[in-house]
Amino acid sequence: MQSQKSALAKPIFLFLFLGLLVAAALPARAETEYTPKIKAAMAAMKADAAKLGEARIEGSSLFFGSTMINDNFELVDSLKARFGGTATFFVKKDGGFVRISTNVMKEGKRAIGTPLDPSGPAIAAIRQNQAFYGIVDILGKLYDTGYEPIKNSAGEIIGIYYIGYPME
Repeated sequence: MQSQKSALAKPIFLFLFLGLLVAAALPARAETEYTPKIKAAMAAMKADAAKLGEARIEGSSLFFGSTMINDNFELVDSLKARFGGTATFFVKKDGGFVRISTNVMKEGKRAIGTPLDPSGPAIAAIRQNQAFYGIVDILGKLYDTGYEPIKNSAGEIIGIYYIGYPME
């Protein structure tokens, strides 16, 4: 009986081990119907911002070139008009990130000044200098999203680009 148990344990262990290897090789996020839109809108957002100039912070204000992004909704609203969905610029503030230009709404108003979830998966990826693409809760609603770091000329993360589509 003991040899039968050990004979069964080896294939089970091998099966589990191979399963873990395969799972590790798969992408962490499955593509959704919004993925192509999110990627296209993110590319446009980054390109539109880059046309204005290099990213930098003065105090708690985010600039691209000489254009201040705080309370400037031209870029986020043009992205919404072109791609649908929502767009936001975050600025780094007190170890976190705060919305300074957005068309994400909270109680009928733009969610300016609201923080990125400090315990969410997006901020964890950004802190590792990585993009995050996935479904997250934003102010009580699920969105399919993309977040990418905004860096200054020294390569420091000073903000975040965000694109998202509400899950309906």
